Amino acid sequence: MSYEKALAAIDAAHAQDPNKITVAGKEVPYELHYAEKCTSYLDKRSPDASEALRLAIRAQHFRRWEVPRNTYPMTRVGYHTWRTYLKKRQAELVISILDECYGPSAAKRDEHMAFLSRVGSLIRKEGLKEGDEEAGVLEDIACLVFLDDQFDKYAKLWDEGEKGEGGLDEEKVLGILRKTWAKMTEKGHELALQIPMEGRPKELIQKALAG
Repeated sequence: MSYEKALAAIDAAHAQDPNKITVAGKEVPYELHYAEKCTSYLDKRSPDASEALRLAIRAQHFRRWEVPRNTYPMTRVGYHTWRTYLKKRQAELVISILDECYGPSAAKRDEHMAFLSRVGSLIRKEGLKEGDEEAGVLEDIACLVFLDDQFDKYAKLWDEGEKGEGGLDEEKVLGILRKTWAKMTEKGHELALQIPMEGRPKELIQKALAG
């Protein structure tokens, strides 16, 4: 019951995203769409995922629209500073929701705090370098949703650059793809290769993986 309550509270926040996307002819808040897409891939990647991992993945971009990228310098350092702040903020906001939704008895307070700490750690993507398996699953999901749901945008930006209208050049797009691929596990790679792609996105993926 607590899990369902927490999930509903997280999704209620996602539904407030003013940015919209059209899915199957219906306009929906982008972050709600993103969260549902993440859960869909988690069910394929790790159907037996823990409750902590499921919540962390559902809240991966929690209220991100409130801190737009352009609120930080448009530089590499600015980007990383923005991402670091977002992870910390998202973890804090979600932990606050979970603390209220789970509401443990005094006897289980230590167990409850350990659970909240674990969800926060996953949202902050801690443990990746140390080989934390659940952190690796979370990274796989983020990469899979990027490739499935957002990569078309980068392919389009390359097209615009090719036409002399600004945008990314081919090497930058290929670099993004190679870095994304390097972050993923073998299971993540297997799912990524199942994503249907046509045209320029497919061409770029094949070129990136060919080295």
